[in-house]
Amino acid sequence: MYSSTTREILVAVEPIYLPGESSPENNHYMWAYRVHIENNGNEVVQLLSRHWKITDARGQVQEVRGAGVVGRQPVLRPGETYEYTSGNSLSTPFGTMGGEYQMTTAQGEPFQVEIPTFSLKSPYARSVLN
Repeated sequence: MYSSTTREILVAVEPIYLPGESSPENNHYMWAYRVHIENNGNEVVQLLSRHWKITDARGQVQEVRGAGVVGRQPVLRPGETYEYTSGNSLSTPFGTMGGEYQMTTAQGEPFQVEIPTFSLKSPYARSVLN
């Protein structure tokens, strides 16, 4: 589990390699990742958008931006959590993902929350330090 806290918003991510949806002989490796977002602050906040940086084993970076997460823009009151599962594929047996969520307070103040960088490792990955 990878986690980070920005402005009392905890983001924890658990990547899961999906061997049944991967095809190593075709350079296709698939992961799911579970995200837990927890508002430990005193303000009501809303997640508006996401920005991911996905890096494969060759160092190629893909950036993904979009509204909300899995089609939603959740509102989190103090003490509330939001969880979702999504997925990503790479053409290499390992890589990394990380980024940020654009959020806003109920008063309309925008801020960014870090999504911790996490490793995507398949059983086919050579040992790497990251």
